[in-house]
Amino acid sequence: MALDKGTLEQLTTAVRRFTEEQLIPNERLVEENDQIPEAILTAMRDLGLFGLSIPEEYGGLGLDLAEECAVIFELCRASPAYRSAIGTNVNIGSQGIIIDGTEAQKRAYLPRLASGDLIGAFALTEPDSGSDAASISTSAKRDGDDYILNGTKRYITNAPEAGLFTVFARTSPDVPGADGISGFLIEAGTPGLSVGALDRKMGQRGAHSADVILENCRVGRDTLIGGQEGIGFKTAMRILDRSRIHIGAVCVGVAERLIDQSTRYALERKQFGQPIADFQLIQAMLADSRTEAYAARCMVETTARRRDNGERVAADASCCKLFCTEMVGRVADRAVQIHGGAGYISDYGVERMYRDVRLFRLYEGTSQIQQVIIARDMIRQMSAALS
Repeated sequence: MALDKGTLEQLTTAVRRFTEEQLIPNERLVEENDQIPEAILTAMRDLGLFGLSIPEEYGGLGLDLAEECAVIFELCRASPAYRSAIGTNVNIGSQGIIIDGTEAQKRAYLPRLASGDLIGAFALTEPDSGSDAASISTSAKRDGDDYILNGTKRYITNAPEAGLFTVFARTSPDVPGADGISGFLIEAGTPGLSVGALDRKMGQRGAHSADVILENCRVGRDTLIGGQEGIGFKTAMRILDRSRIHIGAVCVGVAERLIDQSTRYALERKQFGQPIADFQLIQAMLADSRTEAYAARCMVETTARRRDNGERVAADASCCKLFCTEMVGRVADRAVQIHGGAGYISDYGVERMYRDVRLFRLYEGTSQIQQVIIARDMIRQMSAALS
């Protein structure tokens, strides 16, 4: 592990205090303005949150995944929008460079991503290519030592703020599927790259997404991740394997916040002359939520440690993504039910979190895609054992 136990505890304690004292009190402001205050973003930079996973030699904290999840458990007791502000730099916006980037690419971008001075974005999804990521149609045609990119990317988190886009495009049009895809690092302001209007979403206000449009966008060969064509899809899948565990940790943090809030409300709210916490059907909902959140936390911690130890955990990462995102949806639904009519009113914040968590079952691979990944791995392993 990158940190000794005492140092990690100091970090998680500091993040929890920051969450309780600064993030949670400003949630309504973020919701109303659809913007995280700059003072909070500055404080997040000062805490090193943008560089949690970036190696120390490039200015980050260099946490392993298990340590990162411990921090995320605490941070995500507040609105998911806050995590989204740092999330691309910690995961999908930086990991392509960390995993497969050249040394020059690492030195050019990782220090600025770690400090939060540069925001990264991960541009894979397209209007006609979401779950079937291998079918992307954005093209990257060779023109001398350059590539010319054309296509549209959709629902790209942090695109409006991003200074660096990890863009996946097809460099070999005659090669079907994953093998013809390459990754590029394209800076904002590059001619031919533009960002569309903000998406208007069901929830997670303060976390922005938009289309990224590439129109004859000319980039040099040095923007090709790893300096190689054809490895982009593999890079993207390795990024998502890691990120799915991270998203599991996000869901655990939100669920634990909802459980605490629901328990507190159940003790304060009285009906028939007694706290509703005395009613067994309320107790059953609280118990189910705690049990599921505990199972999710154990799943995330175990899978993160196994990945840190060098084990292959692609299918288990999908198990984390599937279980944790579905779990937090059930916990949020129970929280609304426990709060009764108050749960439907914005004053209590429960309805906001109910809307916020719905997204987790969709991005970085829907629940149904995770089921397919898990089942295929099971079938592959059994077939190998029987052959």
